[in-house]
Amino acid sequence: MVDNEQPLSKIEMKTSEKSVRGTAEWAVATVDCCSGCPHGCRYCYARYDLVERRRLLTAEQWQICNISEEDVARRHPLYAGQVMFPTNHDIMPENLAACRTVILNLLRVGNRVLVVSKPHLSCIEELCRDLQPYRDRLLFRFTITARNAGILHFWEPQAPDYAERKACLELAFRQGFATSVSVEPMLDSGDVVAMVDELLPFVSHSIWLGRMNKIAERVRCETPEMQAELARIEREQDDGHINTLYRQLQDIPVIRWKESIKTLVGLQLAAEPGLDV
Repeated sequence: MVDNEQPLSKIEMKTSEKSVRGTAEWAVATVDCCSGCPHGCRYCYARYDLVERRRLLTAEQWQICNISEEDVARRHPLYAGQVMFPTNHDIMPENLAACRTVILNLLRVGNRVLVVSKPHLSCIEELCRDLQPYRDRLLFRFTITARNAGILHFWEPQAPDYAERKACLELAFRQGFATSVSVEPMLDSGDVVAMVDELLPFVSHSIWLGRMNKIAERVRCETPEMQAELARIEREQDDGHINTLYRQLQDIPVIRWKESIKTLVGLQLAAEPGLDV
């Protein structure tokens, strides 16, 4: 799940008329099959959009993964590029069967599928087994935002810890799948270079780096602890720190920069959706 981007409908096609940013940098279409996510990430765009902005779900309802059987059974066309699944929820034990069905439905008609998740090892073990026949058209992108256990627990309280996410990356890599990492948002910018170095041996495709977007809108600042964490995030992702990080990592071939960083450091934005570069 990508928690830091513009909210999308359950299935949304990207067009060249839109700005190529957010998930459009990765895919021409996005697919979901659930509403709600128990991971509880504090910066989650989907929670903000559905709970606070549009009030389609209560905060309590958001904590429950509600499967849409209609979306699970949906027949998909052959899209004109890479398809991302999921965007507004994650893949976890309680919805694994539904997610597996959707991924297979996409693959069986010939689509290239980008699977994005804060991964649970039990889920990735099953997916690697079941999706082996399609591994030439599937890319795993695991969201790994920090190594520090305290930072991860604060920002992503119910999501898997760093060791489990790294184990998922290693497993998928050793099983012959294309592998990628999303470090967006960077929750511990001072450790990003060291973390990238640790993850590089198990990445065959790319490592994407991005800022935490629209902090004032999406993150509730209700406690002194949250105020301190927000101040730290904003300080660590200011222009000076981002430019330093760019200089440190720019020569690594698999490093990719999200639109919020490209505009700062002077990189050309993607020319069309779904290029994943």
